[in-house]
Formats: sequence, C-alpha cells, structure tokens
Amino acid sequence: MNELFAICRTIEIEEEQGHGYWLSRRYENGEVKPWPILITRKGNNFFGFENACPHTGQRLDTTPGQFMDEEGNFLNCGRHHAQFDLDTGKCFIGPCQGKYLTPVELVIDDGDVCVTGVELED
Repeated sequence: MNELFAICRTIEIEEEQGHGYWLSRRYENGEVKPWPILITRKGNNFFGFENACPHTGQRLDTTPGQFMDEEGNFLNCGRHHAQFDLDTGKCFIGPCQGKYLTPVELVIDDGDVCVTGVELED
C-alpha cells in the first residue's frame, strides 16, 4: 500500500477553487527536488496535477493560486493562455493542445487531501 501524505484539509479548498503547493519529492535515484503541485475542487471531487504547463514546464499560476477560470470548469495557464480539462488535464486550447498535465494521485482520508504514489521528503 502506498503511503499517504496529508497536504491540506478538504475544507481549505473551496468549491471551484484551487491551491498550489510546493513539496519536496524524492526520486528513484535518491535526488530530492522541489515539486510544485496544484489541487482543485469541483463539488466533492478533488483533482491534483503537477503545476507545470506541458508547453514550457513553467507554473500555470502567474499569480499564486490563480489558475482556474471564473466558473471553476477548467485550468488556465497564465503565461500562454492554454486551457485544460479539469477531469483529465488535457489541453484543449493553446500552444500545447492535445497534451496533458501530469496527474497527481490524491486520496481523501478523514477530511485530509493526501498525495500518494510518490516519496516525499520532510
């Protein structure tokens, strides 16, 4: 079973909103690197992605925390104006059309939004 790493409480992410987080990820070769992720919410569903546009690898939020459209239906890249499907991470408008954001596996555990499937450094 994969270890769970609590990132935030579910109540900290409001409906149709999202937050970016900086974690430290340990890779298979032992290297530890900063790992920007974003967690969004639509109803009772939470979605996690690496906070990196597939166009250039830069963060989606040019202003921290601002990467969702006003209705909370899709993610925006503030640099290149690409738009991504919230459910799949697929880019449907912009310079990376047809490419995907890298998903982050989330588990909701007793009111915590947790990351699993990766090794994090404290």
